[in-house]
Amino acid sequence: MKSPRAAFRSLPRDKADTMLLLASALLVLAPHAAHLPLWVSLLCGATLAWRAAITLRGRRMPSGLVLLPIAAAAMVGVQFSYNTLLGRDAGVAMLVLLVAFKMLEMHARRDLYVVIFLCFFLVLTNFFYSQGIVTALLMLVSVLALLTTQLSFQFTGSVPKLGARLAISARMLLLAAPLALVLFVVFPRIHGPLWGGGGQDNSGGRAGLSDQMAPGLVSSLAMSDDPAFRVRFTGPAPEQARLYWRGPVLDAFDGLTWTRGGGRMQDRDLMRLSVGGAAVDYEVTLEPSQGRWIFMLEMPGRLPDVPGRAVRVSPQFELTSATPLAERVRYRARAHLDYALQRGATLDDAGRWLLLPYGFNPRALQAGMALRAEGEPARRVDAVLRLFREQPFAYTLEPPLLGRHTVDEFLYRTRSGFCEHYSGAFVFLMRAAGVPARVVTGYQGGELNPIDGYMTVRQSDAHAWAEVWLAGRGWVRVDPTAAVAPERVQRGLRAAVEMPAPFGIDAFRGLDAGGTAWFGQLRNAFAAVNNGWNQWVLNYSPERQRNVMHSIQSSLLNWRFVAVLMACCLMLLLAGILFRRKEINPIDALYWSLCRRLGQLGLARAVDEGPSAYAARVAASSRLAPQSREAAAEFLRRYSRWRYAPPQADPRLAATLKSLLSQVR
Repeated sequence: MKSPRAAFRSLPRDKADTMLLLASALLVLAPHAAHLPLWVSLLCGATLAWRAAITLRGRRMPSGLVLLPIAAAAMVGVQFSYNTLLGRDAGVAMLVLLVAFKMLEMHARRDLYVVIFLCFFLVLTNFFYSQGIVTALLMLVSVLALLTTQLSFQFTGSVPKLGARLAISARMLLLAAPLALVLFVVFPRIHGPLWGGGGQDNSGGRAGLSDQMAPGLVSSLAMSDDPAFRVRFTGPAPEQARLYWRGPVLDAFDGLTWTRGGGRMQDRDLMRLSVGGAAVDYEVTLEPSQGRWIFMLEMPGRLPDVPGRAVRVSPQFELTSATPLAERVRYRARAHLDYALQRGATLDDAGRWLLLPYGFNPRALQAGMALRAEGEPARRVDAVLRLFREQPFAYTLEPPLLGRHTVDEFLYRTRSGFCEHYSGAFVFLMRAAGVPARVVTGYQGGELNPIDGYMTVRQSDAHAWAEVWLAGRGWVRVDPTAAVAPERVQRGLRAAVEMPAPFGIDAFRGLDAGGTAWFGQLRNAFAAVNNGWNQWVLNYSPERQRNVMHSIQSSLLNWRFVAVLMACCLMLLLAGILFRRKEINPIDALYWSLCRRLGQLGLARAVDEGPSAYAARVAASSRLAPQSREAAAEFLRRYSRWRYAPPQADPRLAATLKSLLSQVR
């Protein structure tokens, strides 16, 4: 039985080229199956299989009477699936179907090129959905396959092997790479995506933390491994337990959900902040999202400068962007880990942070009021934390469902929860005890990659903690989760809870993600490459382009750069003069033309075959007409005498050889 490679080599030229085109089209269409309706993918697969069967069996192409109803039904299906024939997703689906149907309607060479050019355009549409480095590499392979297919249709006569054609296409891509790099750097860039039709959300951002918290909202993010942002510290990174990335501050509680209450106070005197200790400088690359939160390490020493965006700060030190963060942004920031917020003898708006809903959680309300007997507010805080440490509370990703009185049921019945359960119950008890308190949400911790020095903060690092106001100290951070599961704050979520393994397989749980095991090193290497792609390619914004162009302009005006450039040009000119290619003799050029022509006629010259031996083989061959055979043999004999005999003047030799060459058909 023949192997697939041998079977492909034995196909006639036209069938082999068609099968190569089908394989290239399949490589282009396959990535779209992830976001297209299932029926579109199945229909395209069936169409390509139909075309392959027609090619291999030598059957006739279907008529237009067969294809027209199928195409009309496909258009109706697109309208039914997307409620429109316009827009990004519907347009991509139509283009995918067009490429598949065109395979059954190829009658001339120009139809082949139409399919190839449609595939080139379809390659670009993959970047509507993903711009990661894996997608870019896959599209590069697709372009290489399409170039090889297009090149195969260009050959006449003998065709190089598939590996040789792939090598030629790879060289073409390498030759085009410098121009593509220059265009990437200097071509004007614009804000926002190029595709804006259909009224669709094209930002590609993922939902992260919101401005509300209820049991289960934060724990749902714990299953996501998507990065929220990446951080690079100027100096050593702070220890894990001090990495609190501040986000929304929640003050209003309706018995089930904590939200950001209305009437945000704008008195700047309430934002008193005193800092101490050494500053921590860092740079954040914030991933696209559907929100406006600018996450900062507690506590920010100054507002970050986010290019092209106005940053707002609330009295609770929540940082937000004036516009949605639909694109990746990068900003520098400074933080002070030792700080005091609104320190004083009294709190002007204390009543706001003591409000509790009426008719909810009566047992917790009574327990909180009993805490007032503890004396100082700091002792009341310690009493609740001691309760969490000493009682059998559990930290879990899958807490039991709660009813109307969420705090009561958590404290006195289930005693199992995630960070939102502990922070919400703690703030409720503190307010009942007469201590101003609020919930703070954000992210805690991060994973440092030793290869590139970037720390990745993922959605699974989402966290909720509390702040209480103490006279003379101001707002003090209290993390109730640390009282139950201190390893969550010190080592991360994976050290505190058992993460579900993919597909129920526990083998991956033992693999070290810190970089000592081979899997950890591979994971860190891939993360570093992907982060480099994000930093230098996807994050090449108009602001960065202006900075690059300004640097280039400054360098061009520098006399040292001009001198070096002129020296390099002079060296290249001298190298071209010294190592210029030797001109081919006209007689040799005629000889190579004859060899190419005979090769196209099935009499290719062997590598070790001289003109005389070649002439003898041509004279004995039956592949040529007698007149062409005699002309070719006479050409080779005259060339052999000219090349190897003693020098002799024959001014008509070139004309004679041209005449003999013209007789070879």
